Amino acid sequence: MEISDWRKKIDELDEQIVRLISQRAEAARAIGELKRTADLPVYEPRREQAVFDHIRAANPGPLADAELLHVYERIIDVMRTLQRRD
Repeated sequence: MEISDWRKKIDELDEQIVRLISQRAEAARAIGELKRTADLPVYEPRREQAVFDHIRAANPGPLADAELLHVYERIIDVMRTLQRRD
């Protein structure tokens, strides 16, 4: 494959990633509403650790676990902000 082919593939993958992140945000928003109703904290360190453990177990590579977790730390931070905002 040529560079242009790989870039087209990346563009398609990015579109899929955006859709999935949007779906994750909707789920996080719904959880945030439930937390508000139940007067639960937005930040739940044990749940975040469980997510990180799950991501590590699901990671097929080529990213190292630490690299993938870095991405997920940012995703979770954004989702936490969404829960506080709504």
